Amino acid sequence: MSEVLQTTSPLTSKDFQTDQEVRWCPGCGDYSILAQVQKVMPTLGIPRENIVIVSGIGCSSRFPYYMETYGMHSIHGRATAVASGLKATRPELSVWIVTGDGDSLSIGGNHTIHLLRRNFDVNIMMFNNQIYGLTKGQYSPTSEEQKVTKSTPFGSIDHPFNPLALAMGADATFIARTMDRDPKHLQESLLRSNAHKGASFLEIYQNCNIFNDGAFEIFTDKASKPVEALFLEQGKPLVFGANKEKGIKLDGFKPVVVDLSEGASADDCWIHDDHDFYKAQILVRMFDDPHIAGHLPRPFGVFYETERACYEDQMQMQIDEVIAKKGLGDLNKLLRGGETWTIS
Repeated sequence: MSEVLQTTSPLTSKDFQTDQEVRWCPGCGDYSILAQVQKVMPTLGIPRENIVIVSGIGCSSRFPYYMETYGMHSIHGRATAVASGLKATRPELSVWIVTGDGDSLSIGGNHTIHLLRRNFDVNIMMFNNQIYGLTKGQYSPTSEEQKVTKSTPFGSIDHPFNPLALAMGADATFIARTMDRDPKHLQESLLRSNAHKGASFLEIYQNCNIFNDGAFEIFTDKASKPVEALFLEQGKPLVFGANKEKGIKLDGFKPVVVDLSEGASADDCWIHDDHDFYKAQILVRMFDDPHIAGHLPRPFGVFYETERACYEDQMQMQIDEVIAKKGLGDLNKLLRGGETWTIS
């Protein structure tokens, strides 16, 4: 282990910066995400030798090179599988998975949903730029319909994934959304993810300024952000707008926008509870096309959090119970057991 990792002095964000040249395109949203992660890490109180960054393949997957922690740049779509094995054998480690929308929802989609349902205590940071950036601009599982790219010259006819709805369907125990261009909210989201015991799924809207520039500009631009982005706060009403003049209330199970400047009251609005499974199902479906008149704002924050036993804890309990009853296993006996046959 390097001398840098062995230091006992208080850590700063610089202690999480490596000597590697950060090589993303100038202006890429990945720079902001990296900076916020490096700012948050010293506040967690976790020694760097107990932190592991695991990535797959894609622009975001260069992350381990730039974090002065342990890390693994694994294979396409399999970061979740690699991280699962690591957490199962070294449950004391703080494991962070860095992945993209193509990496985690296309070739790695199966691994992602099974990690979520198993509920390993790991943190998934899913960078969503709605494009394949590393391979130069093909459409991805989250690209909007009719997206014209190098692989869809006449427009994509695929219906895109809604990542948080997918995570809800996989019974994830922590689901949240943030964006690269809101550093404070991104930091808060990272802290909430880390504090959760179980698999946290954090979708991060990340701008690819080369192949999909401005995909989320309507949510990040100062002029449109107040009316297009709805920030969820526990125990507070769903209100938005430049002067918090608009709110969301439920008409049965349907969310509708009300104007608080015309007699409606914030007291009548939907009060956010990130432990409410049924309302979380509605929130993740507030995914309207922001360019259609009368649409709902896009929510950001923690949609849902619940408690459920973690896979690695359950596995260790099972091993301890078996050892207590039967003692340690005999590998030679297993290899020479009765489940054999002769091929003539």
